[in-house]
Amino acid sequence: MNEMVIETTGLRKEFRTRKGRHIVAVQDLDLAVPAGGVHGFLGPNGSGKTTTIRMLLGLARASNGEMRLFGKPVPRHLPEVMDRVGAVVEQPKFVPTFSGRKNLSLLARSIGVPSSGVDAALDRVGLTGRDKERYKGYSLGMKQRLAIAATLLKDPDLLILDEPTNGLDPAGIRDIRDMIRHLGESGVTVLLSSHILAEVQQVCDSVSIIGNGRLLASGKVDGLIGDRAATTTRVRVDQADAAAARLAEAGHRVSRDRDALLVEGVEDPSLITRLLAEHRMYVREIVLQRPDLESIFLQLTKDDTLTARPGDGDADPSAARSMEGVA
Repeated sequence: MNEMVIETTGLRKEFRTRKGRHIVAVQDLDLAVPAGGVHGFLGPNGSGKTTTIRMLLGLARASNGEMRLFGKPVPRHLPEVMDRVGAVVEQPKFVPTFSGRKNLSLLARSIGVPSSGVDAALDRVGLTGRDKERYKGYSLGMKQRLAIAATLLKDPDLLILDEPTNGLDPAGIRDIRDMIRHLGESGVTVLLSSHILAEVQQVCDSVSIIGNGRLLASGKVDGLIGDRAATTTRVRVDQADAAAARLAEAGHRVSRDRDALLVEGVEDPSLITRLLAEHRMYVREIVLQRPDLESIFLQLTKDDTLTARPGDGDADPSAARSMEGVA
């Protein structure tokens, strides 16, 4: 059995807004993150992801429940495990006129890391060759890479990244995604918080999906998709009404999506084309729609009433503290 790097049991966070409204940001959350690889912590904006991370890092106080990092209860034993944890929750405050290397070297010196550690961190995030450029000239993606490099100076066993691709263009998202995948493959356990489900699916080994502060599903990505998502085939045919009737008569579940039919649970699309052809109805387009994390999330939340809530950390005094990466 894999060691659990992060565990929460019955974790709950409540607070009042400035207008006196009572908010439950995290509701009795049971979270388990195994050692190794990339674990996605997924949910829409305002679902409680950042609040949960802040509680794990001692930046917000839990209202109830238990938390453990590497088996140690936190925040009580946080000083014992923080050397094993790196985190980027907000953009670190680097000196704009200094180079990326100089910024990193100053931080390394303050925590007793030799210059070789700076070289290694820059190499791991792909900034070698751009490290002597001024920080203020960096693109947003390069700034995010330097922030992650800062957390890697002490060679952590656990890396927590909160929405690391926010604001990046497609090329920047791809670069950060590839870097995260390589970190997970190198032996670092990465907790990746994001609301971009399709993007995260490409890098995560396992996921926990939350909504309104509650755990909705957790497990291996492949298992989660295989267990919960039905196969859907999208069919376009000229005689749509007649085709839908024939498919329904044959026992298939059929629904309409504008000018197309959606047929549920048919593993072999050729069965649909053969059935319709027998009745002289010929398919113009047929696409087997592969399930993904986004479709799973929509299934999980379709009956969940999403109430208007402030974004993670809003009106929470403990969330106002800045986080510059745990070093």
